[in-house]
Amino acid sequence: MKALSLSLACLTALLASQAQASSPDAWATFDKQVRASCTKASQLKNVKVLGNAAQFDDRVGYSALLLQGQYPQKHMKGQIGVELCLYDKQRKSAHVTEWDSIRPALEAKGR
Repeated sequence: MKALSLSLACLTALLASQAQASSPDAWATFDKQVRASCTKASQLKNVKVLGNAAQFDDRVGYSALLLQGQYPQKHMKGQIGVELCLYDKQRKSAHVTEWDSIRPALEAKGR
């Protein structure tokens, strides 16, 4: 009986710590970190975040975020560009790649 009580106490403590780690404040802080890292990693001018980050399972280890801004190169004449940012949760680093092929879908939604 003591072993069962100890097991339940350990399980309760574990669940409480997980719930605390996933508090609304913790998610808001994480979201700000993802947005700031992705915006900083962007190659676009006047970059803005489109929508919310897609949160992948911890086994994958990434969050994904769409960004939109203007190409800075003179020959691009301020053309709008879209980037996909992958945020590495473990390393706390952002990596962006151009993803203009998504633009027709975004324009159909009025973004």
